[in-house]
Amino acid sequence: MLVTLCRNGVADFPKWKAVFDSRAPAHRSAGLRLRDLWRELEEPNSVFFVFEIESLDKARAFISHPAGDEAGKTSGVLDGEYHFLESSPSY
Repeated sequence: MLVTLCRNGVADFPKWKAVFDSRAPAHRSAGLRLRDLWRELEEPNSVFFVFEIESLDKARAFISHPAGDEAGKTSGVLDGEYHFLESSPSY
């Protein structure tokens, strides 16, 4: 299974979450399925989330699309990072 692990530092979590939730149809269209979302206990404006990826190419195109930058600005993203990961077999 392929996933992308993302972290966003945000100015205001409720504002960020509203924009994030409004983008759910775009996420699905890009083949991204939200698996989980967390907030850091000591830094509640530090958000981590994981998407299961249908297609690595579609996921990369979605992340690099200008609409994502615009959504980030609108939602108050201060910084962020993402990592593409592949699950390894269990031992």
